[in-house]
Amino acid sequence: MAGDSQVHMDHDMEIGVTPTAVQKLPKHMRETQISTERTHLIADSVKKPRQRYVQKDGKCNVHHGNVQETYRYLSDLFTTLVDLRWRFSLFIFTLVYVVNWLFFGLLWYIIALIRGDLWHSDEEGWTPCVENLNSFVSAFLFSIETETTIGYGYRVITEKCPEGIILLLIQAILGSIVNAMMVGCMFVKISQPKNRAETLMFSHKAVISVRDNKLCLMFRVGDLRNSHIVEASIRAKLIRSQQTKEGEFIPLNQTDINIGFDTGDDRLFLVSPLIISHEINEKSPFWELSQAQMDKEEFEIVVILEGMVEATGMTCQARSSYLDKEVLWGWRFTPVLSLEKGFYEVDYNSFHDIYETNTPSCSAKELAATLREGQLLPTLSLLTPELPKPYTLEPMSTHNPLSKEVDKGEEGERGEINGSAAALKDQPGLD
Repeated sequence: MAGDSQVHMDHDMEIGVTPTAVQKLPKHMRETQISTERTHLIADSVKKPRQRYVQKDGKCNVHHGNVQETYRYLSDLFTTLVDLRWRFSLFIFTLVYVVNWLFFGLLWYIIALIRGDLWHSDEEGWTPCVENLNSFVSAFLFSIETETTIGYGYRVITEKCPEGIILLLIQAILGSIVNAMMVGCMFVKISQPKNRAETLMFSHKAVISVRDNKLCLMFRVGDLRNSHIVEASIRAKLIRSQQTKEGEFIPLNQTDINIGFDTGDDRLFLVSPLIISHEINEKSPFWELSQAQMDKEEFEIVVILEGMVEATGMTCQARSSYLDKEVLWGWRFTPVLSLEKGFYEVDYNSFHDIYETNTPSCSAKELAATLREGQLLPTLSLLTPELPKPYTLEPMSTHNPLSKEVDKGEEGERGEINGSAAALKDQPGLD
């Protein structure tokens, strides 16, 4: 082992890579790889469970670590407050108001303390800044009454206090800003369309079967509410690790899956459950994968449904994903729509139901080649003409070389010779 390590180190020194650079490689590159045939057999037979990139409920299974530039969150403070969890949002909501009231209550108490209202409030002829303000608690209560515009009428500001009038204007303006910001955060958080996505359903499994002589990858989506999603559109991504021809490893590479972008089928009228179909053609990443190869592949299909909520006009997004083990080959979805008296009924009890169907286990590329050959053979048989009958010429001289070629010519050349003889017959020099 020491010799092998020395050989690797010498090789690194030859190509200009220092040994310390090896520590900066990705984790999968730093781990020791044992390339034995027995290891490959074990790895092929035992398939490790794959970690989801997107959960079935749409939550992304990605955590951001080692974020050093945390000040960026404060630059977009409104979005940061909206994205917080409810318990933190309620805590900050309460804390902002309490701190604001305490701050201005302290200012009112300082004004009363500087003017001497706390000691001379009982004297006749003394005009305080704020009547009946004789302690910090009363200043705090006056701050709450001022900012919330309660106005009980017991504590009022007098016209003999210009500094108090200025502070009253500042508190009214800043209080309005705080109210607008905090109430706006709570309103946006309450009206977020995340809850609307809870009534958008995705089938538990995705299936692969034949549609119109073509292999198709299919999954089903549905909406439980009577208020529809306006301008609904759907797209899909294939998530799998990839290694380039140059040896670069790309973890969780994202590839588009065409589910009708060029034909407009990705625009949905989601009134009843729909089966979304991806035709496995030359541009599909599954074009050369057969059923056996599909079972060995490790991938994840992320589907994203977007649209506007009809009631609020806000954009809504629902997500789900299918692991490789959740894509079933040779199955179809059970119909859920039935015709009743005067309306169509959707049976959501059968929304996730599938049934097995006859499906070739070959890849879509092989299926297309087989169908092409199968359609080409009968076409060729129809286009192949029958052997032409010998053309009868009028009596000609015995030394005519064309008649000898017709007698001795092969069967495949008769049509051409007869055509030449017919063309020569019309010439007056042959009589």
